[in-house]
Amino acid sequence: MNIILCHTTADFDALGAAVGLTHLHPGSRLVLTGGCHPTVKQFLALHRDEFAIIERRSVNPEQIRSIYIVDSQTRSRLGKTAEWLDLPHLSEIIIYDHHCEIQTDIPATHTYIEAVGASTTLITEKLQTLQNKPTPILTPAEATIMALGIHVDTGSLTFDHTTPRDAAALAWLMQQGASLSVIGEYVEPGLSHQLQDLLKTALENLQRSTVRKYQIGWILLHTDEYVPGLSSLASSLIDLTEIDALLLAHTHSLKNTTEKSLNIIGRSRIPDTNLSQLFQPLGGGGHNRAAALSRRDTKPQATLEKLVDRLISQIPHPPTARDLMSSPVRTIPPETSIEEAHRILLRYGHSGLSVVDSSGELVGIISRRDIDIALHHGFSHAPVKGYMTPQLKTISPETTLPEIEELMVTYDIGRLPVLENNRLVGIVTRTDVLRELHQQQRPQNQQPGCIPGETCKSITQLLEDRLAPQLWQLLTLVAELAEKRGWQLYLIGGGVRDLLLSKFDDTLLLTDIDLVVDGCHSDSAATAPAVELAKALQKIYPTARLEVHGQFQTAALLWHNDLVLDSLWIDIATARTEFYPYPAANPEVEVSSIRQDLYRRDFTINALAARLTKPRAGELLDFFGGLSDLQEKQIRVLHPNSFIEDPTRIYRGVRFAVRLGFEIEEKTEEYIRYAINSGVYDRESVGKVEKNRRAPALETRLKSELKYILQAHYWKPALKLLGSLGALRCIHRTLELDKRLWQQVCLLDRCLQRFDSEKNLSHWQMRLEVLIAGLESEYRGLVGKNLQLPVDSIKRLEELELAKVMVMENLPKCDTPSQVVWLLREYDLPMLILIILQCERSMRRRVWQYLIEWANVKPILNGNDLKLMGYKPGRQFKLMLDDILAATLDGKVSDRSEAENFLAQNYPRVRE
Repeated sequence: MNIILCHTTADFDALGAAVGLTHLHPGSRLVLTGGCHPTVKQFLALHRDEFAIIERRSVNPEQIRSIYIVDSQTRSRLGKTAEWLDLPHLSEIIIYDHHCEIQTDIPATHTYIEAVGASTTLITEKLQTLQNKPTPILTPAEATIMALGIHVDTGSLTFDHTTPRDAAALAWLMQQGASLSVIGEYVEPGLSHQLQDLLKTALENLQRSTVRKYQIGWILLHTDEYVPGLSSLASSLIDLTEIDALLLAHTHSLKNTTEKSLNIIGRSRIPDTNLSQLFQPLGGGGHNRAAALSRRDTKPQATLEKLVDRLISQIPHPPTARDLMSSPVRTIPPETSIEEAHRILLRYGHSGLSVVDSSGELVGIISRRDIDIALHHGFSHAPVKGYMTPQLKTISPETTLPEIEELMVTYDIGRLPVLENNRLVGIVTRTDVLRELHQQQRPQNQQPGCIPGETCKSITQLLEDRLAPQLWQLLTLVAELAEKRGWQLYLIGGGVRDLLLSKFDDTLLLTDIDLVVDGCHSDSAATAPAVELAKALQKIYPTARLEVHGQFQTAALLWHNDLVLDSLWIDIATARTEFYPYPAANPEVEVSSIRQDLYRRDFTINALAARLTKPRAGELLDFFGGLSDLQEKQIRVLHPNSFIEDPTRIYRGVRFAVRLGFEIEEKTEEYIRYAINSGVYDRESVGKVEKNRRAPALETRLKSELKYILQAHYWKPALKLLGSLGALRCIHRTLELDKRLWQQVCLLDRCLQRFDSEKNLSHWQMRLEVLIAGLESEYRGLVGKNLQLPVDSIKRLEELELAKVMVMENLPKCDTPSQVVWLLREYDLPMLILIILQCERSMRRRVWQYLIEWANVKPILNGNDLKLMGYKPGRQFKLMLDDILAATLDGKVSDRSEAENFLAQNYPRVRE
C-alpha cells in the first residue's frame, strides 16, 4: 500500500496536491492526518467520494510500502501519522513542497522542493508530462480541487510569492475541466455569523503600533470552543484596517487541563519580514508573508507579545542617504568654464556636477541642462557660477528614504547633496531612489539567491551553506574589520556569480576572491582604505603575503599551500570608476562608489555584488539584471562602447559563454561585430592620434586572455566562437579562422600528443603561434612582439617562412634518411611542428617520420669508443660520429662490429 499524507488542518493546496499525486502514483491512498480547514471540509462534504481518501484507522501500517508527503516537511505537522515514517520496511519517502526555507526533519529518500506559489503547481507540472492525448486525464472534481489549491495559496495569483509557473498550471487545470463557479464559491466563501461577531470584537480591540513607517496590529480573541475559518477572519481584518502586518491569536479552553489551545494567524505586507521563520520555533510555519501556528499554551498573551516583539525586530530600517548616495562626489570650482564642465560630464557620464569653493563648501549644482543652454547661447568659456543653481536643498547621511522621496517630489529635485559637518560627502539622485524602490518591490520569488529549481535563500545563507567553512570564516572576519571602520564591504564579480550558479550540495572552493570596500567618506579613510583593511587582515593571518598597488587603490593577500586556506588570492579594492582615454588603452582609475565600480565591469553576470557588512548583510546588488541573465544563461554586456574601450572583453565574453554553457546575447553580439568591423583595433588606427601610443588591451591584456582560453580544456569551442565572431582580428586585422587554419590548429594537437606527451613545451603558446603563423610572413614577428611573446617565440615566427622554404625545396631532394636528418636537425621541435602544419601531406610524412624514427637515432659508437680504438681526439671525432650515424640511418651498419669496420675502412690514418 502506498500512502499520501498532507499536514494537519489540511488546506486546499495540500488536498489539491495530494489528489494530483494519486495520478502520479496510481493505487495510492490519501489519508487526512488531522482535520481540515472549514471551507475544505465543506467541499469534501459534497465531493469526498470522488477522491481516493481513506481513514487513518483503516490503514494497516505493516502494509505501507511508500509514503508521499505534500505541502509539509516536518513531523510535527503530520499528527499521529508521523509514526509511520519510522517503519523499517518502507521502500521510499518522497516529499513535494514549496516552503523552501523550512529545514526538514523527515528522512526522505527524494525531495521535490521548489520556490513556487503552491505545492499543487509542482504536481500539476508533473501531470502535464503524462498527458499524451488531447482528452483530459483528470476528472472535473479533481481539476477543481487542484485549481482551488493554487488559487487559495497564491491569492488568485496576487501574492508576491506567485510565479509564472503557477499561472501556467492554473491554465492547464482549466483545460482539464476545473469549475470556475465552484472555485468562486470557495475562494471567497464569506464570513460565518460567528466570525462576523469576532470581526467586530477584533476591530474594537485591535492593538496597533507604527514601526519605521509601517503599521502593525495584533489581537488575542477568546471563545469557549474552537472557531474554524480564522484565516478568513485575518484576511478581512487586514483589508479593513489597511495595516501592514497582523498577528491574530485565538484561544479556547481544553478539558481537564489548565492549558489553552492557541492558534495564531500571521499576515504581513512588509518587505524582508518572514512569518514562517517567526513561527517555526513554536512549531508553526508557512510562507514569509502568511503563516500559522497551533499549540497548547498556558500564557497565550505573553506568547503573543513575544511574537509581536520579534516581528518588530524583523521590520527593516528604511535605507538612509548614506546607503543610497554616490561618493565621492565629482566637484568643480565656481571658475570652471562651461566647456570644461561639459567635458567632465561626458567623461564620467554624470547628469550634473557639484560646485564647491576653495574651502570645500558646497555653493551650487550645475546640471547637464544648464550646461546645454549655456553652450547653445555660445558661452562655452563662461564660468559655471553664472549658470549653477545656488539655492540648494541638502540632506544628511541619516536622512531616510521616505524623507528623500518627499523632498524630491515636493521641490521637483533630481539630486540632493549629502552634507556631514558642512562637508559634501555624497549625492543622492532620482535614479538612486528609483533603483532602491524597485529593489524593495521585487517579488519574493525573485529575491537574491532564488534560482529556479533551487531552495530560496539569502546570499548570506548561500555563502554559509556552500562556501568552504574556512573561506566563510575569513569573509566574516574581514567584514567585521570593515564594520568597525564604518565601511561597507562587498563580495563582487565571479565569486557571486559562481555562488549563485552552484548547486545546493556543492562546496564552493574559491581560489580567487574579489572584495570592494565602499563608504569611506571620512578624511582618515581618504588614503587607501583597501590597503588598511588588507593590513588589518594580515595581522590575523600572518602567513599571507601582502601586495599593495597604490596606483589602483588595491591590495592583495596571497596564501601558498597554506594548511587551512591552501592556495588563495584575495584582492581588496576601494570602490572606483575608470575612464579610457582612447580605445584599447589602460584605464584611468579614480575613487568612486560601489555602483560606479560595478558599472565599469564587463558583463552583467560579473557586475553582481553581495554585501557582507551589517545592517544589510546578505543584500544582493544587481543594478544591471545580472541575476536574470544567469537564469537565462546569457552573456550580456553592460554598455555599447564596452568593446570599443577594451577588446579583451570580447575574449572574456567568449570564455565565460563556453565555460558556463551560456549564449552571447543578441545585442551584445551586435556590439562585438560592430567594434571589430569599425577597425578601431587596427594598430595603424590606434597610432594615428598619437605616434607610438601603446595599446595595452591589444598587448599584455590580450595575451592574458588568449592564455586563459588556449590552455583551458574548452579551447576548441572557444576558438571556434572567436573565429565565427571575427574576433581574431583583434590580434591582426587580416587574421581569420578559415578552414585551413582550423585544420592546422587541430593537427597541432596530434603533434603535441605524439611528440610532447610530457608537456615540455607550452601548449597554449604553441596554439597561439600557429594562429599567428597563419598571417603573412611580414606580420608574424610584429604581432609576436605586440603580444609580448618570449624572444625565442618571436624569433621562430620571424624565421618560419625561410625555414619552411628551405625544407620544402630540399626535402624532396633527400634520397636517404641521413640526408633528411642533416636537413631537419637544424630546427627545434616547435619550428618543425609549425613547418609540418604548413607543408603538403607528402612532405609532412617525411618530417613526421624524421621525428618518430630518425630524430632519436644515436651513433652506435661514442667518443670513448673511438679512443679505445686508438683514434686521437680532435675535431675529426664529430665528422667520424656523424658518418657512423649516417651509415646507421641508411642501413649500412647495424651493430658495433660493423661500425668499427666502417671506421677502419674510411679513417685508416687517423689512429695514434
